[in-house]
Amino acid sequence: MEAVRPTFIAGFAARHWYRLSPVSVLLFPISLVFRLLVAFRRLLFRLGVLPSVRLKVPVIIVGNLTVGGTGKTPLVLALVEALRARGLRPGILSRGYGGTEAGPRAVNAGDDAARAGDEPLLLAERSGCPVWIGADRAAAARALLAAHARCDVVLCDDGLQHYHLQRDFEIAVEDERGLGNGLLLPAGPLREPADRRVTRRW
Repeated sequence: MEAVRPTFIAGFAARHWYRLSPVSVLLFPISLVFRLLVAFRRLLFRLGVLPSVRLKVPVIIVGNLTVGGTGKTPLVLALVEALRARGLRPGILSRGYGGTEAGPRAVNAGDDAARAGDEPLLLAERSGCPVWIGADRAAAARALLAAHARCDVVLCDDGLQHYHLQRDFEIAVEDERGLGNGLLLPAGPLREPADRRVTRRW
């Protein structure tokens, strides 16, 4: 069943999320409710009702507004090289999606991808810098910095909507599909409204 699920989601997305179909129109009222929940959650973080963590080093989030892959991981690897060329010592955070461990823990080359996740393992093998995973990215970031005191910038692979971790800079990655039909889940592929791209504060 797990092997079928990604194919089913990809097929559904191709049919309904990247065009206006009868199904996406039917789901539009639910997407309005989702939009309200997203806005309310952001408001709670802005007001400080939900706590957020500021690290002692700059944080760069590389994420996307849509569901699915858009090339975030290759961009993180390119940013690692660019930051190193400027004399910085980056560390990488990841949710560890696809793995079984909630973390926080370090990911090393040769780890079991089933536990750590495919993308964190790829980052650990190719980046040459410390990679930590954790469902709570703020906790994972603190663990990373405690273990690597010389790290002076943190890159977060995904996590645009993980507001518990404050950020200094955000990069929202899009592929050739853009924002699809422009609707929020489940009527479209958006996790947040399209105007989030020009919002200066989360």
